[in-house]
Amino acid sequence: MMHFSDLKEGYYRFRGTEWQQERERWSELATGQSPKVMVIACSDSRVDPATIFGARPGEIFVVRNVANLVPPFEDDGGRHGVSAALEFAVTKLEVEEVLVLGHGACGGVNACLTQSLANTKPGEGGFVAHWIDLLDDAREKVVAEHGTGPEGQKALEQEGVKVSLKNLMTFPFVKERVEAGKLKLHGAVFAIEDGRLRVLEGETFENA
Repeated sequence: MMHFSDLKEGYYRFRGTEWQQERERWSELATGQSPKVMVIACSDSRVDPATIFGARPGEIFVVRNVANLVPPFEDDGGRHGVSAALEFAVTKLEVEEVLVLGHGACGGVNACLTQSLANTKPGEGGFVAHWIDLLDDAREKVVAEHGTGPEGQKALEQEGVKVSLKNLMTFPFVKERVEAGKLKLHGAVFAIEDGRLRVLEGETFENA
């Protein structure tokens, strides 16, 4: 397992190899970025979007959080990290596509499914519990159909992507661009176990 000292060693290797090999690319990026795709992914250490998609620096704009969730549009004066990143990507960078990327064996999804953090206090799981309650409606449907075992886990991971896609359309600046054909929304789930990417086509997830 890596520690901060290992991260520094990794940086030294990067600075002496990849950075040198991509000097022209880094020089271009020093003046700005112009990615065409935004990826909303989970913070899980196993599912780095750049690794999964083989992306180079500057090619994807990424926001990561527990269970790759997008909250609905809220203008309540709160501090909304996902909303801020989305606003910047869509209105300033003018990305052309937004991908919500779920993944297998998601701990946040499992906590919602099993209600393992229910009634916990902040610092003991309460922050996570309040965040993943965005999935509560989807959970009721999933539990009724699949239970809380492996099938329920897989189903809720997929439903979570759909919830986030639905919530994206509550943002006026997203809805406007989607309806004008200027922005496309996508959903997918990456399975850690077999390395498969399943893309949302209509209401079902199909192998990429």
